[in-house]
Amino acid sequence: MQKRTIVMAALAAAVLASVAIASPAAAWQHHSESDAPDLRFDPVATLADGLTSPLSFDVDRNGDAVLSQNFLGELTGVTADDVSTTLATAAAPGQEIGAVSTRRGTVYFTQNDQPNGVAQLMSLEEGGTPKLLADLGAYEAANNPDQVNTYGFSDLAPACAAQIDPNGPAGPPTYTGTVDSHPYASLALRDAIYVADAGGNDILRVGYDGEISTVAVLPPTEPVTVTADVAAAFGFPDCVAGHGYAFEPVPTDVERGEHSALYVSSLPGGPEDASLGLRGSVFSVDPESGDSELLATGFAGATGIAVDKDTGVVLVAELFGGADGTGQISAVATRSGDVLATYAVPSPAALELRDGLVYATTNAFVPDASGNPQPIGQLTTWQLTDQNDGQCWGDDGEHEEEQN
Repeated sequence: MQKRTIVMAALAAAVLASVAIASPAAAWQHHSESDAPDLRFDPVATLADGLTSPLSFDVDRNGDAVLSQNFLGELTGVTADDVSTTLATAAAPGQEIGAVSTRRGTVYFTQNDQPNGVAQLMSLEEGGTPKLLADLGAYEAANNPDQVNTYGFSDLAPACAAQIDPNGPAGPPTYTGTVDSHPYASLALRDAIYVADAGGNDILRVGYDGEISTVAVLPPTEPVTVTADVAAAFGFPDCVAGHGYAFEPVPTDVERGEHSALYVSSLPGGPEDASLGLRGSVFSVDPESGDSELLATGFAGATGIAVDKDTGVVLVAELFGGADGTGQISAVATRSGDVLATYAVPSPAALELRDGLVYATTNAFVPDASGNPQPIGQLTTWQLTDQNDGQCWGDDGEHEEEQN
């Protein structure tokens, strides 16, 4: 049950969940106490459509966005008046472009070929050509930070473990972190660029001089108790039934949170649908010590977050969320981990807050009959309003810091 690539895991989960496009609900549903904010999520505009796998983006203070069309290997610019331009393409066929962030007019993004160990953080100045800033794949190969983690079963009897083929489809019964890099998101701040590596299971810091260091390794997931049916489905012997299996944590986004913490979303490793429970999570990471704390869990395909530091709320994009698995955005109170509200949004992948607006890529991962993502993705905006006081959320201060 080792982690598959993000691409294959998400596609498989989408097919299993029979994903279809849902119509957005008219308002938020509430799940907490009566004093919760009365939030409305009103559509404003569609800034771009016809996108293929728009899994990452950033937006500047002028409302101009830069987004990745990951599986096309394209970096796309979208202006506030809906004009789209190709800014860069992958250096080689089959490479993925993703992990987009911006600071002071410079775009940072990654080129990735996960099976072949290619993971490069690039910089693109306005009017320039992409330049290599840091070789993340080489860093992973040399350091493999998550080798400190142990995944899989922890309490199998030796006779049971010996029945599992380590080269089989489910992998070895127990293993430590392997060399694997898939940078999925980045955050460009004043001091450095922070990268969430979904393959390496870690958060990396890249200085503007290209120096790489490890900020944190996320812990393995809480063990899932394997049932007889699950064991059979994954090709395990009957003796594993009743034992716990710890999956890899798979970070998918990184944002600045309260008190200079980094907030990180994560997929649960293994199946991304609800077959083993809703296990997507949000962590708080101390960038100085590397300590991580679980803020909230129970999400279906947590691929992106946005933080409103004034209210202590994190928005979570759940690619396969909602009762029908077609996607939703959840509002989570960071101090309690409670879900304040959910909003039906078709296949949301990435989120940003800017000047009272929520930006999101939607229809980002809706496969066709052959399992390939369709070119129906959109970059859309909503206004998030607390009806109790009429205030718009989204002025989180994060981007002000980025520009300093």
